[in-house]
Amino acid sequence: MLSREQLQDLKENFPTVSESGSGFLPRSDVQTALKILGIDVPGYKMRELMDQHFGNEAQIDVDKFARLFDTLDAQRNEEANRWKQQTKQVSGAYHTHSSKQENVQHTIRVEEEVAFSNWINSNLSDDSDLKRLLPVGSGELYTKIQDGLVICKLINLAVPGTIDERAINKKNLNTYTKLENLTLALMSSQAIGCNIINIDNIDLSKGTAHLVLGLLWQIIRIGLFNQIDLQHCPGLFRLLRDGETLDDLRRLSPEEILIRWVNYHLERAGTSRRLHNFQSDIVDSEIYTYLLNQIAPHGSGVTLAPLNVQGNVPRAGAMLDEAEKLECREFVTANDVAAGNYKLNLAFVANLFNKHPMLPDPGADEVGFSVEDVVEETREEKTYRNWMNSMGVDPYVNWLYGDLQNGVVIFQLYDIIRPGMVTWKRVVRQFHKLRGMMDQIQNCNYAVELGKQLRFSLVGIQGKDIYDGNQTLTLALVWQLMRAYTLSVLAQCTQSGDSLPADKDIVAWVNEKLSKSGKSTSIRSFQDPAISTGKVVLDLIDAIKPNVIDHSLVKPGTTNEEKMSNAKYAITCGRKIGAKIYALPEDIVEVKPKMVLTVFACLMARDYMPDMKEVSAPVVPMINGN
Repeated sequence: MLSREQLQDLKENFPTVSESGSGFLPRSDVQTALKILGIDVPGYKMRELMDQHFGNEAQIDVDKFARLFDTLDAQRNEEANRWKQQTKQVSGAYHTHSSKQENVQHTIRVEEEVAFSNWINSNLSDDSDLKRLLPVGSGELYTKIQDGLVICKLINLAVPGTIDERAINKKNLNTYTKLENLTLALMSSQAIGCNIINIDNIDLSKGTAHLVLGLLWQIIRIGLFNQIDLQHCPGLFRLLRDGETLDDLRRLSPEEILIRWVNYHLERAGTSRRLHNFQSDIVDSEIYTYLLNQIAPHGSGVTLAPLNVQGNVPRAGAMLDEAEKLECREFVTANDVAAGNYKLNLAFVANLFNKHPMLPDPGADEVGFSVEDVVEETREEKTYRNWMNSMGVDPYVNWLYGDLQNGVVIFQLYDIIRPGMVTWKRVVRQFHKLRGMMDQIQNCNYAVELGKQLRFSLVGIQGKDIYDGNQTLTLALVWQLMRAYTLSVLAQCTQSGDSLPADKDIVAWVNEKLSKSGKSTSIRSFQDPAISTGKVVLDLIDAIKPNVIDHSLVKPGTTNEEKMSNAKYAITCGRKIGAKIYALPEDIVEVKPKMVLTVFACLMARDYMPDMKEVSAPVVPMINGN
């Protein structure tokens, strides 16, 4: 039986259907009607279904259509119907069956559901667009994220400005516009560095628990860690050890920095306790108690009283009462602390750092460091880093030059671009003190060798340049990796085999697509100044998928402010239709040819997937290495 919302969706598109559920659909419109309700049936299968359910009828009664929909919906959700079946209840966890892999179960931790729901409530409760959705109550997380609004807002909380909210569908949502929002959320989360392989908008719409929690954790983690660097907190230099430089600090992961930060305050507190991990070391809450007392502003009333409480759980509860005085009782319960839940304790400490770092900026009389010494990550570096992390590389890339110097991440990228091209027996992955430097340089030499097999321009680049973190030469290699990935995905979408599209091919496609759609815009190259207004990108998106662009929002583009407005809207709308765009609006306004190429190539790839259901399905690229 169709819901009132579904009937309204049909009525808006088919005048022969009434909102009460009476009426009919022309036979030729049944496939379109199913698609509007979120079920995309291939043509060959549709013909079989029509003959099986409706015979030769030219007009399909709404009741009969509803029965077909129910059948298809039941088939699609057969695995999802068992989704939250608790096969074993153990300490706040339950298991779900995988809908994509047979005989695979996923463990879902209730404490993570609760923690993420509370984080959403406490940070997004003032958002007027979310009034009907918040607060997220017990057991409501998966239904409250189904229209994409909460996830989009959470992404902008983590990395402000990622999504232009003008492009989010907010009112009178139907199945299709909700899926559009979820597509936008997925493409945007990928652009900020989330790994979304094997997650699609249908998974989120169905509330597939392990995938929803996995995505939410990545987004929250990125937001929490965004502030843990020298430009946001110059006082981090105080965590340097004797003989270390700022580059040594940049090489540390956010987790390692947080451990140093906690130990810095423990030392100042005069205790011998030290933090080495976010699990066993914190279960007795003593470290947290000392930390809170040390970072608390004067007059906050935070004390060491929890140290006198017996039992790990009661002591954790008393410690969290102290944390509440700092408005930092986030992510963990007393049980989570006593159980040593890694994710939630890491988030708890990161939130403490962001609110109360208590690391004074360098004074004028302090030798060896000044705020001017802090080099901000460039847009180009950030884009490359986000692209790598979204590919699921291990380890996670925090600082481009330090995290690439052993070559391991680079080999993983080659293996994604051209599966099987890396001879892993030649790659050293465990480094020892005596041979560590030589092994890493040897890896980097092999990485350069593989680049030459892919016809990269690597004149003058040697492995030692990558190991040394030479910025210009490292960026040259990384750009060619990203370009090769982008073009190889495009080659697969266009079914052009091993032949990669040239720049002129993409430009020709752009102009042909625009012309056939009656647009007056065009480009001569990826350096064409006309690109800076953003209008050509908006026109191209409109040509690929009409009715996505709200033309009333498009500015003339005569001022930088208008250009930036158009560019932000264009990037977000591109992601909304499923294009894997990593570039930033500034890249369009400033006409950065490298990033502009990726924008048009991603839109071209999207155009060759018009009936795309799984917008984030992994693509196995091919590239000619001869």
